[in-house]
Amino acid sequence: MTAPHLSLAQIRNRLVLTARAVLRAHRSGPDGHCQVCRVAGCRVSAAARDVLAAAADCLPPHGPYHPG
Repeated sequence: MTAPHLSLAQIRNRLVLTARAVLRAHRSGPDGHCQVCRVAGCRVSAAARDVLAAAADCLPPHGPYHPG
């Protein structure tokens, strides 16, 4: 599907999947440094965590809405 035809839930889900993939790649190694960036405070993983937190805040309070 192309972007103009995606629902808001599909866009949110794609953002979550992308953020999770970034976190898998940019996880800290045994020395506490990012395995990709080689820095202790990886800004990329921090941004991915922020995306996941924002996506969690956008959920409806009683679960997803299913029109019936």
